Amino acid sequence: MRVNQLYQERADCDLVWFGEAVTRDPFMLVGRTPRPGFTLAALTRARVATVSEVPTPWLCLQHDLRLAGIDPAGLDRVTDGTMGDNIAALRAGAVDVVQLFEPLAEELLADGSGHIWYAAASRGPYTTFYARRFVLAAKRDEFRRLVRGLYRIQKWLHAQPAAALAETVQRYFPAMPAARLVAALGRYKALGVWSPNPILPRDGTSG
Repeated sequence: MRVNQLYQERADCDLVWFGEAVTRDPFMLVGRTPRPGFTLAALTRARVATVSEVPTPWLCLQHDLRLAGIDPAGLDRVTDGTMGDNIAALRAGAVDVVQLFEPLAEELLADGSGHIWYAAASRGPYTTFYARRFVLAAKRDEFRRLVRGLYRIQKWLHAQPAAALAETVQRYFPAMPAARLVAALGRYKALGVWSPNPILPRDGTSG
């Protein structure tokens, strides 16, 4: 999305995508109360805290809202909180629903403070490498090795159960109980968030 934005702003933009890493949007809407049968229209009657750390999650959610015939500007939205701030606000009852990724969503689910309303994982592709065209040409062999390495880890990732993935990354989440991390990674595997290979099709469909 950021590269697309640069192409709109600069006629001489020469950035090229390659090596897809994340196939699906990893963000979710987590509400304070259960909401079976959720539709995006419910957000027009809720206080919504969206991600402030990076622009892409809110930009993507806006697109979903417009496709559903909803004006994003009409939402009662908290825009300036971190995801940590928004978790605290949800628990305090100051907001009704927050936009999060894992393992933060699982933190709320694990203690009953939150319930998944909506997973945006139907959208893709989401994350790729990119570089300027002349850099790709000058370092072709290096980039080829990078993509081959990416493919090796993708094959390994998809062959492992969530417990093995959790064991591998546990040191990056030292305060998180192992069971919670397993649940978060299992959810991402079930949603098909990670790319099965580095190929980025021209039509934007993958997975």
